[in-house]
Amino acid sequence: MAMPTRGPAEETARLGDEIYERDIRSEVEATHYGEIVAIDVESGSWAIADSVLGAAELLREQCPGATNVWSVRVGHRALYSFGGSSVRSTG
Repeated sequence: MAMPTRGPAEETARLGDEIYERDIRSEVEATHYGEIVAIDVESGSWAIADSVLGAAELLREQCPGATNVWSVRVGHRALYSFGGSSVRSTG
């Protein structure tokens, strides 16, 4: 059996962001702010948890062969930030 291959990081990021915006964001943004979504960019499957590791573990239970996984923090521009702000509006 052939091992799955990992795609280029830029392509994984592009596909992951596209899937998040198209299929996931509207389902999670209101009730899961700050949590992590792990997305298998090949199948579109995803899982959500409080940590990157937790979301990845849940996703791999659903998709054991997932190799191209993109993670997103709900309501934020980036997974980690240094002094940045969220995209949530205040007011």
